[in-house]
Amino acid sequence: MILRLYLTLICALAVISATKAQIVPDDTVAGRLTVSLLTCAPGDMVYELEGHTGLRLCRDGQDVTVHWGVFDFNAPNFIYRFVKGETDYSVGVVPTRYFIEEYRRSGRKVTEQVLDLTDSQAAEIVRLIQENLRPENRVYRYNYVLDNCATRPLSIIEAAIGDTLSMPDTDIGLSKRPTFRSIMNRYHANYPWYQFGIDIALGSGIDYPVTVRQTAFAPVILQRLMDGATVTGGNGQRHIVSRTETLVEGDDSGMVSGPTPWWLSPMTAGILVLLLSIGVTLRDISRRKVSRWFDVVVYTVYGLMGCVVAFLVFVSVHEATSPNIQLLWLNPLCLIVPVAVWSRYGRRVVFGYQCVNMVSVMLFLILWSCGVQSMTSAVLPFVMADAVRSLNYIFIGRGK
Repeated sequence: MILRLYLTLICALAVISATKAQIVPDDTVAGRLTVSLLTCAPGDMVYELEGHTGLRLCRDGQDVTVHWGVFDFNAPNFIYRFVKGETDYSVGVVPTRYFIEEYRRSGRKVTEQVLDLTDSQAAEIVRLIQENLRPENRVYRYNYVLDNCATRPLSIIEAAIGDTLSMPDTDIGLSKRPTFRSIMNRYHANYPWYQFGIDIALGSGIDYPVTVRQTAFAPVILQRLMDGATVTGGNGQRHIVSRTETLVEGDDSGMVSGPTPWWLSPMTAGILVLLLSIGVTLRDISRRKVSRWFDVVVYTVYGLMGCVVAFLVFVSVHEATSPNIQLLWLNPLCLIVPVAVWSRYGRRVVFGYQCVNMVSVMLFLILWSCGVQSMTSAVLPFVMADAVRSLNYIFIGRGK
């Protein structure tokens, strides 16, 4: 699930990477430089749910937007390295009219926040961007919550003004102690399968309370925080945003798809798997015989998903993938069942595995109930289905 979502993100960003970079305005061009933060409302694709951010630089005929979403799809082993966490992205520059037109066609609102900067601060932003555009500096290690298209512009603005912006703890529509996961849950509410994949793939590293500044990893939140952000200068404290304009009309919530019908949700799928597991188990107990065909299907799916989780925990360098208690019930050992269940000696191995698996599932439920890691409740029926089948093997095989 999460792999497919990652690949979807890659393909979508390929359109951006193909755009030819433009020259950034510098002191050789007459006129005063205006620097703005552009925020694009969420779209209906999974990689658009928190919006997008760019820095607009405008001076006498030169008008470009800088963004941090460019990558080289043709780089060696790109897909493998992307999933592994070696996500190398780079900065790119496009004419602002092209940047805006892309969102106008899709009906997504674009908001411009013109920054109140001195000439020297605006010139410093240009210098920092030009330095960033140098071949040896263009590439950076992308991180979904710590280093992305929203955090990069914010860091450049703060570096140019020589201070950290003061962002008031205003109501941004989140709980008082939000976590990265709770923020994702808010913006992924209509995409439960996407959030389900995130909750399976990402561990407790996204469950700690975050600061107001850390919530700015989401472009739409960064926009709201910038409305009240202040900086201290020679004349005292001033708002960093001098004025706000709407470049493309649209709804603040963007073009997000409507809620997923309940019958297509992961919770419904989990309940169906659990009910089917209970029904097959009752039949097995009455016959004193295990339905191997059923477990081949279930544990093959669990095992393949477990391989992905294990890869993310032990191989990937993504910071948020480890530790992950999902590995207690969703791991490559699940593949023991579809392989070993067909032979007499193999069934003994499966019995031993299911005894260990039952203990592991119980430990998972205890850790989850203690708040060690947060996740969608849709995981529970799938875990309980695993527990039911484990008990079935233990009950039927104990005498054998």
